[in-house]
Amino acid sequence: MKPIWIVDDDQSIRFVLEKALLREELPTRSFTNAREVLAALETASEEQGPQILVSDIRMPGGSGLDLLNKVKEKHPGLPVIIMTAFSDLDSAVSAFQGGAFEYLPKPFDLPKAIELIRRAVEESQREEVAEERMNGAPEMLGQAPAMQDVFRAIGRLSQSMVTVMITGESGSGKELVARALHKHSPRANGPFVAINTAAIPKDLLESELFGHERGAFTGAQTMRRGRFEQAEGGTLFLDEIGDMPFDLQTRLLRVLSDGHFYRVGGHNAVKANVRVIAATHQDLEQRVKEGVFREDLFHRLNVIRLRLPALRERREDIPMLARHFLQQSAKQLGVEPKRISEAALVRLGTFAFPGNVRQLENICHWLTVMAPAQLIEPKDLPPEVMAGAPEAVTARAPVESAARPVEASPVTAPVPAVAGAVEPGNWEAGLEAEAMELLASGRHDVWDTLNKRFESRLILTALANTRGRRIEAAQKLGIGRNTITRKIQELGLE
Repeated sequence: MKPIWIVDDDQSIRFVLEKALLREELPTRSFTNAREVLAALETASEEQGPQILVSDIRMPGGSGLDLLNKVKEKHPGLPVIIMTAFSDLDSAVSAFQGGAFEYLPKPFDLPKAIELIRRAVEESQREEVAEERMNGAPEMLGQAPAMQDVFRAIGRLSQSMVTVMITGESGSGKELVARALHKHSPRANGPFVAINTAAIPKDLLESELFGHERGAFTGAQTMRRGRFEQAEGGTLFLDEIGDMPFDLQTRLLRVLSDGHFYRVGGHNAVKANVRVIAATHQDLEQRVKEGVFREDLFHRLNVIRLRLPALRERREDIPMLARHFLQQSAKQLGVEPKRISEAALVRLGTFAFPGNVRQLENICHWLTVMAPAQLIEPKDLPPEVMAGAPEAVTARAPVESAARPVEASPVTAPVPAVAGAVEPGNWEAGLEAEAMELLASGRHDVWDTLNKRFESRLILTALANTRGRRIEAAQKLGIGRNTITRKIQELGLE
């Protein structure tokens, strides 16, 4: 493991931190001023560089704030903890806003300081793993079972030339699947050409697909090759195929049937050596019943069907995707990538994402521009996410199964809402009413059910109050560090 670098001109501070971190089996390296740190960073290899930098704010030969700015220029992903006396608190907060991981007021409680450093180490390692995954990641990301099924299907089709139909909601990533099918096919060296049939006016779509001869219509000054010819030897992706005009469906069917087509205004057949992949968010079977989509074309396209899950069906992928999109947005804008807190990820996980992965990508781009600090907290999320949080449990709401984790927002009222919306200080009456209703229903798990709901809401409220800091939440609740970790796992609140 890479060492934790400690920068402080006070030898006693360095000594105390070194010994405490050594007991935690965390390696350290100490410096007395900023110049030494900058010199060491110039010569240190990747393995010798710091995992975390802990720096005092006031030192001879350069302040901690200057050091922070210079370190962030060359090592934007390095977590920096600023130690400060209470008189320097304003400047420390400014440092926090400017990219510091956290600030540590002096005199500090040693266990809290070590816990803060360990939390920074854990986040640093998590970010390193996430970055490694993204750097070596394929063109698609997903650990959810539904996505693994998609990946397996792509693998099985890797040596096939069969026509594929991709279904899924808008924004779920259908074109990415099509590109992956092309990339891992025998046609990978050929072109991949995509066209959204719903985005092109009906009178232009035929020319876009099949091309036209010179003089075929007003404005056709030269012969133009269509998408079928542009995709020669490769793959043609027809997105939103359900919106294709009926008469063009007939022409497409003919191409798929005999492999030939005619340019608009042309008389010579052109051979099409193209693999077709189609996609739609619509129910094509229903479109066939309504008479707006040809049944024979449907069966010609529907040789192999891949269903792409909506993002709400693969919520476990949201943290990975969010970090990936934050990295991408930062690279596009030329800024330092922002980190996202566990509490903010929990809130994102409760959002329905009607726009699916594309909406999550847009939110991450918005956060890169609009979030005020380097660490994104729940309060920084855009209004649509905050407005889309789950509503409070009401007294007459169905009772959650004891085997199912409670889905709750990390930002909740400070009163445990096990019995609905009740006035602060009078929630016991709501609890009594809820218990009475459950007892009257004849259930035999009332104790476990209400206890789990009570503990879940209490822990989530404490985590919201501490912005996701578990140790601080445990201290405020009056329970141990191991207890809150165990409860979070038992209640499914990860």
